[in-house]
Amino acid sequence: MSDKVWIGEIYLKNEGGYEIILRSLIHYKKRLLTVDKSPEIKESAAMFGEILRQAAIKTIPKIDEIIKKIEQSLSFTKETSTLKENISFLEKALTSYETDIIKAQDTGHEYYLSLIGDLPSVKGDLELIKLAKSKITQFE
Repeated sequence: MSDKVWIGEIYLKNEGGYEIILRSLIHYKKRLLTVDKSPEIKESAAMFGEILRQAAIKTIPKIDEIIKKIEQSLSFTKETSTLKENISFLEKALTSYETDIIKAQDTGHEYYLSLIGDLPSVKGDLELIKLAKSKITQFE
């Protein structure tokens, strides 16, 4: 795969894909910071909540690291190819954001609405997320 061009890098850098990726990562961090307030956790057994909280605490530094990599690559015109190793993590962040937008839209639950912010303004992100998920996994 090293001889192939990562389309995701072109998408991130030249097509403005970094914007939806950054929004998704920031959302993912916010989601992890409030995981104990999630309706799914409140409805499940308390022991699962603690396990998820511990996993969230371990994941948050990874989010900060990836955000920093993206911002540095944009600021210093460095290649974003180093993010290639984080494709599955980026997909998780995008999926988390997408799922929470849909849940806010479908359920109107206060938790999801507070997580995503202004629902009408983020509805457009659903198409951007779909595009980002397809682009960041493409190689030519």
